[in-house]
Amino acid sequence: MHGCGKTPNNVTIDDAFWNSFRETLVREGIPYQWDALNDRLPADTEPSYCMRNFRIAAGRETGKHGGYVFQDSDVYKWLEGVAYSLRWHPDPALETVADEAIADIAAAQQPDGYLDTYYIINGLERRWTNLKDHHELYVAGHMIEAAVAYYTVTGKRQLLDVALRFVDHIDSVIGPEEGKLHGYPGHPVIEMALMRLYEITGDPKHLRLAEYFVNERGQAPLFFEEEDRRTGNAFHWKDSPFRYQYYQAGKPIREQKDAEGHAVRAMYLFSGVADVARETGDESLKQACRDLWKSTTKRRMYITGAVGSTEYGEAFSFDYDMPNDTVYGETCASIGLVFFARRMLMLEAKSEYADVMERALYNGIISGMQLNGRKFFYVNPLEVVPEACRMDPHKQHVKAERQKWFGCACCPPNLIRMLTSLEDYIATETENTTYVHLFVGGRIVSGGLSLDVTTRYPWDGNIHFDVHADRPVSRTIAIRVPNWCHAFTVRVNDTLVSETPRDGYIHLVRIWGDGDSIDFEMEMPIRLMRANPRIRKDAGLVTLCRGPLVYCLEEADNGSDLHLLRSLSLANARIQWEPQTLGGVVTLTTEARRESKSGWDELYDDRPEPAATPVELRWIPYYAWANRGLGEMRVWIRK
Repeated sequence: MHGCGKTPNNVTIDDAFWNSFRETLVREGIPYQWDALNDRLPADTEPSYCMRNFRIAAGRETGKHGGYVFQDSDVYKWLEGVAYSLRWHPDPALETVADEAIADIAAAQQPDGYLDTYYIINGLERRWTNLKDHHELYVAGHMIEAAVAYYTVTGKRQLLDVALRFVDHIDSVIGPEEGKLHGYPGHPVIEMALMRLYEITGDPKHLRLAEYFVNERGQAPLFFEEEDRRTGNAFHWKDSPFRYQYYQAGKPIREQKDAEGHAVRAMYLFSGVADVARETGDESLKQACRDLWKSTTKRRMYITGAVGSTEYGEAFSFDYDMPNDTVYGETCASIGLVFFARRMLMLEAKSEYADVMERALYNGIISGMQLNGRKFFYVNPLEVVPEACRMDPHKQHVKAERQKWFGCACCPPNLIRMLTSLEDYIATETENTTYVHLFVGGRIVSGGLSLDVTTRYPWDGNIHFDVHADRPVSRTIAIRVPNWCHAFTVRVNDTLVSETPRDGYIHLVRIWGDGDSIDFEMEMPIRLMRANPRIRKDAGLVTLCRGPLVYCLEEADNGSDLHLLRSLSLANARIQWEPQTLGGVVTLTTEARRESKSGWDELYDDRPEPAATPVELRWIPYYAWANRGLGEMRVWIRK
């Protein structure tokens, strides 16, 4: 493909931090989610209906469709995650389970290629009558992504052939030609899915259809308005501030300057737009991506990499609106942000994209899963008081504990496909350069070189590369200097190298030979972080970060009433590796004061400022909160 980079074909992971998460997924998460998709979890768990719907649609069982209109997508995301796990953890038994699931899916496909259990069960005559809300193209997109992954890893074509037939059907129904629906999905994802399909087929039809969906969206006359008039469909966002921007459809993509509407839809669309821009070389689309990236990450992103500040519409609201206790911060939205970041990196190698990718991965994404792989957050708050989550209607979307499953279970299988495919986010390459974006132990094979990476990241900042080559290779190895890193050294073969970062990367240009080495050592102090003054909810507050990790306070370590705590200086702060805590973490200990609440009988009083006693605060990585029982949590506290 054209552009500034592609993913190397051979990247493997052997990393203490990420091995823990990924092995938990293989051992616990994938089997647990398969049980969920087949309604085999305890009776007090939200049912899925997912695989049952396919068996009913195939005529193998009888019954009514269960769950949401997009329920099919859960198994497609699960299958995609399974495929990627088989790439680095071969498991014949799991592959057999996946093959059987694919057989059930294929059996439900209609003679003309159509496949969506909601309409197969409820009446095919109604299909393609509500592109705005009924997710047929969204579901198709996840099918395509699963099919491409499964074929790429296993070489098996059954799901790929199902997807190709469905795409042919979609192409016969939707497009710019006379007699077709001039529509596009209410929930994007098919755009980037078609681009992945195009990568393996080279069929210009797949590129053309993706490009059509990107360019047609938001054009006048607006398809969704015409569809509603023609079919009588309800317009749920008629009286909202979003209107059609909820669907990213209120204006053409080149005119959209802000990240608006439903956050997951936005991230998925922007990712697909970046794919099309890279392949077609369309400069106006590239600029649209840059504008939307800037809006998302410079004015509407949380410190944890969460996006989507309001529960209303699971959406963006306005610039610098960052409530901590009513945030939505859907796990899927942070995953979508990583999709977008990776595609921007492939457009242009600038470290700001990898910085955001890292921020989301180490904070707002893995926070979405219990350390045991069996419970999940849909919403990822930065402040929790359990009583408020129970009693305040405006906070009931925020959970103080992860849940066993959800009726709308998009996030758990999305986590699986994200973490099992982590290899694809570590590096990119051009003809002459290998870019290292993420510091993950393992091996990167690129451009005739093999780079063996050894590190304890994110707990320390030392990254060691051993270079292997069959013959001398002239190549640039570009290593990202994270935006959190203010001091570092680089040594090649133990000789200090002085290089000024360019676009956030140290470019090491030389003829590399077998046995060469690189040591990239970053200082990793505790950083006292403040928010942009425009963020009203964080005015006067601070938090701690170290390396890529955001830290938080939990009641388990610091007692309740966390709002009474005031952080002091970092003069006597301690950094401690605790192998027995939360699967092994570095904790931070700092000095603080706790205001007293004793003697207060009135709601309001003109007494002097309350007494405050010295205390020590124990901070843990944000991703690990809510693994030790119910309690309060805060990221930001008063200075």
